[in-house]
Amino acid sequence: MPPTIRKGQAPDTLQRAQFHERFMQPFQDPAFQAETDSLWRIERIAWEAYQEGRKAPVTRKAGPGYADPEYELSVDWLEAKARIGAAQAAWGQPQTPSRVLLVNGSPRNDGTCPGEISKTWRLAELAREVLDGNGIETDLLDLSLVTSEYGLQIHPCKGCASTAMPLCHWPCSCYPNHSLRQTDDWMNEIYERWVSAHGVILLTPTHWYQATSPLKLMIDRLVCADGGNPDPTSTHGKKPDEAKALELEGWGYPKHLDGRVYGVVVHGDVAGVEGLRRNLCDWLDWMGLVDAGTQARLDRYIGYYEPYATSHDALDADADVQEEVRNVARAVVRAVEDMRAGRLQVPDRGLKRPRPK
Repeated sequence: MPPTIRKGQAPDTLQRAQFHERFMQPFQDPAFQAETDSLWRIERIAWEAYQEGRKAPVTRKAGPGYADPEYELSVDWLEAKARIGAAQAAWGQPQTPSRVLLVNGSPRNDGTCPGEISKTWRLAELAREVLDGNGIETDLLDLSLVTSEYGLQIHPCKGCASTAMPLCHWPCSCYPNHSLRQTDDWMNEIYERWVSAHGVILLTPTHWYQATSPLKLMIDRLVCADGGNPDPTSTHGKKPDEAKALELEGWGYPKHLDGRVYGVVVHGDVAGVEGLRRNLCDWLDWMGLVDAGTQARLDRYIGYYEPYATSHDALDADADVQEEVRNVARAVVRAVEDMRAGRLQVPDRGLKRPRPK
């Protein structure tokens, strides 16, 4: 018998008055009062979309190469899939310049409430100088933009993989959801940037023993890169019964980022750096990335138990940690070169996992 699909958790849909209150929340500025009638007209359209669940209002047939070529897929998703496919093709070409993705995981920058750049940004700049000096194309993904750039968001993972892995599409098809105003999602661009990279360096502060909020949001949304389904027509969108049947038939859990190399830099001021560094490295290992050596996995305290107000001064004075960050970048440069030349041999590569999940 097929597994039972469990139901009963989701709340009722909003009533009209509740919907109105939420829709109008972004328009508190008195300057919008002159457009009250216009907002009401737009709200009525949004209410209809919400009631009808018009998640992806612009679609087209999937076409050849999909399990159901006649199924209507979101144009947003199809365009993202095409860009990711092109990036993967370029990644594998010998003539493509080596590229490293630097991920600044700090939410702090001087364009928002903190009023000052983060130490993580400065460490990323040290790494970028090394990469640039070795002829590596560098892509700096600054996750602090989710706190400072208008409309830019990383929406949370909805946990489709836990229903069945084939329900988690590659790239993620949960967003945008126009009926719920879950739009302006940054992840389609981020997926493409990860796929384009031959190496990745994560740099992050420690927040309460854990990764920062923007970094964790990105990590969770990358679950589709580890076993995700590249064909949403095979589950006709989000049909749990079809996805469960596919997984139970024997799912391959494809690792879409397999073969890239990585380095990690974790810093903090009191506690938690070692645990977070281990968590990030374990995650990247699980995803099929390859570490660039022991010096590419760094956790350090900067200004240990010193005031926050002088933390940049503490970084200025710590020449050793600056050089250690440069060494992370140097190790990744060497690993990328070896990987692309076929010299980087992972001893267990090619062994079949008895538990592929």
